Amino acid sequence: MYARTSVTTAAALLGVTALVLPGAATASAGPAAGPRTGCPVVIAHRGASAYAPENTLAAVDAAGDLGIDWVENDVQRTKDGRLVVIHDDNLQRTTNVEEVFPDRAPWKVKDFTAAEIARLDAGSWFGERWAGERVPTLKQYLDAVDANRQKLLLEIKAPEQYPGVEKDILRVLGQEGWLSRSHVRNKLVVQSFSADSIRTVHRLRPDLTTGFLGAPAVAELPAYAAFTDQINPAHAALTGDYVAAVHRLRGAHGKPLTVSTWTVNDAAGAVRVRDLGVDGIITNNPDVVRDAVD
Repeated sequence: MYARTSVTTAAALLGVTALVLPGAATASAGPAAGPRTGCPVVIAHRGASAYAPENTLAAVDAAGDLGIDWVENDVQRTKDGRLVVIHDDNLQRTTNVEEVFPDRAPWKVKDFTAAEIARLDAGSWFGERWAGERVPTLKQYLDAVDANRQKLLLEIKAPEQYPGVEKDILRVLGQEGWLSRSHVRNKLVVQSFSADSIRTVHRLRPDLTTGFLGAPAVAELPAYAAFTDQINPAHAALTGDYVAAVHRLRGAHGKPLTVSTWTVNDAAGAVRVRDLGVDGIITNNPDVVRDAVD
């Protein structure tokens, strides 16, 4: 994971008024509404990706089978403007794209239509049991999360490659009922490595809970607090002093900023970050982390 930047053009903002609910500035809730008072929330990274192919519907269901309420995913845009759930900006690692489209290197997501991507096997790389799993559209993913009564930490991936993608994501979220009051208050957080992208989301939907992926310098945290509710850093270099510095500030909705750290996959690491005071733990092994911090 690494920081990125993006710029949203003025044209991308046209027609956005309809996306903003009355009273949109009302404070909302995410995986943690304030610094934690109990165990940190466990968030299944790309679904339960230690047990099923990442970012597939099977991974959503695997998290559900483990009793995990929160799943995280990555959203990108196809050549024909559809939103799909995949981590890498190319299809090579997690699908059979080289076999199906051998002459289309470097196999970038943005260079394929949704119909072409739907032909790809996104499960066999993980194991024969998952042969035939597909790269889901955002709509399909949202439907699965809703059916499981789960909650979503949605990452806008590589927004600099997809100008206006924030508006596209909000449109699909609205069409699928994910901008209802109950979803916005309790079931949805939008995050990105791009501060520009999160500023755009906050401008278009001030009611949404947002998170910045990374660890800004302590002196820079007040600037981030103006447009985000969470600071979500990698776990390796995280310290208790940094977590406390984040918690001392109030975010975009007037509540203390929270911290969800990634990607913690073992019990010892989970206990360490819990004891640092984090509010959420993003993990491929949500059952291992849950059992360690309970």
